[in-house]
Amino acid sequence: MNTAQPDPTLESVGTQRRKSRSTRVLVSTFLSVAAVSVLIDVLTKVAAVHWLTDAPPKELLNGVLYLNLTRNPGAAFSMATDYTWVLAIIATIVVGVLLFLSTRIRNLPWAFALGLVLGGATGNLVDRIFREPGFMQGHVVDFVSVFDPAGRAFPIFNMADSSLVVGVILVVLLEFTGRPFSEPPAEDSRADTNAEADNASDVDDATLSAPAASDSESGETRP
Repeated sequence: MNTAQPDPTLESVGTQRRKSRSTRVLVSTFLSVAAVSVLIDVLTKVAAVHWLTDAPPKELLNGVLYLNLTRNPGAAFSMATDYTWVLAIIATIVVGVLLFLSTRIRNLPWAFALGLVLGGATGNLVDRIFREPGFMQGHVVDFVSVFDPAGRAFPIFNMADSSLVVGVILVVLLEFTGRPFSEPPAEDSRADTNAEADNASDVDDATLSAPAASDSESGETRP
């Protein structure tokens, strides 16, 4: 009977390689979603500035949407309009934290959701940095209005805002449905693996000792 056991070291190396490949895929997804979100936001803002500057609001879908260019120094819903630089610093911190957490993502929905959040935060941060009136003081370009050209029904927004809101909604849904963001600490994983290995070893020892005990008893009773 073959009693050879798999080498736990080789198994551990294989597991680490699989985790490394999975991490690369998830981080790539996270960054790709963010990059596409930023690209769409930047291109639509450039188009809005080009076509809508000094132009009347453009009605779409029978008044469901309007394109109306505005410059927002504050946050959503025109809050904190006198603290543009504070909002820029907060956005920078958010971007840094998301990039730091990206290597801990362990499933695709989280990579997609956080990629949208990163893209939204980065898109508006680009405006804060590069647009007038100056560095970290730039006003965000908003141009999409719902049901009313002046934003009375709902604040005028942009594609970065949409990306950010959708990403946050997905994050909330993932939390409520119990989808894990990351794996348990490595120490816990190693402890579980060692415990499983010890249990398997005990079972194998018991299996091997049973025939030996049977042979011993048989030898004692043989005439």
